[in-house]
Amino acid sequence: MLALVIVVPAAEVELASDVLWSLGVLAIEERASGGDRIVSTNDRLVELWTALGDDAIIVSRAAEAFPARWRWRIEEVDATIADLWRAHATITWVDADLIVCPAWIDPPSVAGHVTVISIEPGASFGLGDHPTTVLTLRALRQSLFRGATVLDVGCGSGVLAVAACRLGAARAEAIDIAAAAVEATAANADRNGVGGMVTARQVDLDAVEGTFDIVLANISAPTLIELASGLRRVCAPAGVLVISGVLAEHHDHVLDALAPLLPIETSVRDGWAAVTLRS
Repeated sequence: MLALVIVVPAAEVELASDVLWSLGVLAIEERASGGDRIVSTNDRLVELWTALGDDAIIVSRAAEAFPARWRWRIEEVDATIADLWRAHATITWVDADLIVCPAWIDPPSVAGHVTVISIEPGASFGLGDHPTTVLTLRALRQSLFRGATVLDVGCGSGVLAVAACRLGAARAEAIDIAAAAVEATAANADRNGVGGMVTARQVDLDAVEGTFDIVLANISAPTLIELASGLRRVCAPAGVLVISGVLAEHHDHVLDALAPLLPIETSVRDGWAAVTLRS
């Protein structure tokens, strides 16, 4: 299994961690540069270890967007050790009637109707517990109507596409540039009984044809800006675009790139934001 290691000044650990979380990582380990697990003081360097799947090209492509002052490398790690985070995974309550549950955990016994989305990330990333995913799921529910078509850009493990179909969408197309993400999304669609409704493809946004009632893009701010014209193109004239992966207090530059789409709703959780836009 591949680990991405970023070496940053200790004063920038929080900033670098935010960037990694926005990419959908499941866990980050801080080590003092040199291998110790103790975080350095602010005049020293810190290594942030995380995983972005097993595709070295995709991992490198993500890392190349980091500031030049941050050094990075890819390390081979024991998959058994890398999977220790699974023991600490928990159920995520998105709403009172919607749960995202790790596939290896039994869902709780609850009264009334609760939709349970079972997710196995595999070699991809995205368990559904990150604030940006929770925010995007809530925004999706606000815009979703029975029979809607949905596009999930940067699908990761497929949480959003699968949830959309479980909640009433007619179909969802899920795209990602990582093969592991496409495999995980297809498997999770089958696991949740919507395999015939979710199409997962390893393509760039440019390869997507047609328009969709709801477009979801829970990806980093630089990528949202890079894909802005494509996101506008695939959003139906009366449709909505939901973006996340942006900081609550610093995303005006992303909204500027997406103009003339206008923000109609913004929600915030733990310093992150999700914004719903409409033409």
